[in-house]
Amino acid sequence: MRRNWLLAPFAALVAGGLFLVPAPAPAKAADEKKDRKKDIETAVEKGLEYLKKTQANDGHWEAQGGQYPTSMTALAGMAFLMEGSTLKEGKYKEQVEKAVGWFLAPARQQPNGMIGDVRNPTESTRYCYGQGFGTMFLASVYGEEDDKEQREKLEKLLKKAVEFICKAQTSKKHKKPEGKEVEIGGWGYVSAQDGNNFDEGSVTITALQALRAAKNAGIPVPKENIDKAVNYLEACTTPDGGIIYSYAGGGIAARGSGRPPLTAAAICCGFSAGQYNGELPKKWLKYCKDNIPLGKGRQSHDEYQTYYFGQAMYALGDTKYGELFPNDPKDSWLTWTKFKDAQFPQILDGQDKTTGAWNQGYIGPVYSTSMNLCLLQLEKGILPIYQK
Repeated sequence: MRRNWLLAPFAALVAGGLFLVPAPAPAKAADEKKDRKKDIETAVEKGLEYLKKTQANDGHWEAQGGQYPTSMTALAGMAFLMEGSTLKEGKYKEQVEKAVGWFLAPARQQPNGMIGDVRNPTESTRYCYGQGFGTMFLASVYGEEDDKEQREKLEKLLKKAVEFICKAQTSKKHKKPEGKEVEIGGWGYVSAQDGNNFDEGSVTITALQALRAAKNAGIPVPKENIDKAVNYLEACTTPDGGIIYSYAGGGIAARGSGRPPLTAAAICCGFSAGQYNGELPKKWLKYCKDNIPLGKGRQSHDEYQTYYFGQAMYALGDTKYGELFPNDPKDSWLTWTKFKDAQFPQILDGQDKTTGAWNQGYIGPVYSTSMNLCLLQLEKGILPIYQK
């Protein structure tokens, strides 16, 4: 802030044409790019070390007050996988091993394929989050595992986990504007049976990414469940392109009722399903462009929104938006470079340089740190779930 205040008078003179400032030399631009890359590498290293130090002896992580251990372990595990570590090699091989061991512990195995621990009060009413994030993590591990015995254990668990997700999906009839009736299905905090068929957007996104990761790893995923979920997201899309909180909760997909974080997450699912040119992802993109300001300080559900919007922008790259919207001027395009230039400095500034953690948000530093590390490591392109 001090530096900006000192530069303000000079900027005004430049704007008024009183000073002519030469364009930055190519060498300077290259140096700045190199410096930012180094800053990102340093931040990632410190963040991963923080997660390493905070992993429990039995291999799990948890949010503040012992909350959501299944989701936190999965998200932290993803951060290490994106660094390049696996069960067999890498700087953080031990952390990945311990996390996978925690999931595979006999005491945690359940015949119905549930991954979450309902004995934990914070998971008993929200176990579908852990089911989704846990399945995504384990599927990502499985895809890189070549040890026969370990693959068999993971395959067995993943097949049951996918089966649980599919059975937990809600089922309703929805009449489209043209009069056609379709079956839709989302996911709620708990299974459809336990939750009286209640659905919610953020859990639906988590479940869809889990199913995509499982499918990428070669685990069978019924097409009918994916089709119902895509129909669900369409039914929850407002005329101006936003995703509403819940279809079952009496939500009406009316203009102005959409939620930017959910819409950003929906884009990822649309792209994950290969729907780059579909009308739905295009509507979601336009909505996010109008409702998610880049680099403008913290916002509601900041880590969640930025995590998913960043994935969407990475998939877009710097040219895909122009292919989707050829009539839009180039300087108005949404691009990965614009996202990085706006958000990465904000992310880097938010890190505690002493501990390596990100402490923003009410869920806790493990959550915020894991989310930010995943974003900062996207360009490594290691995991299929995050690749273009």
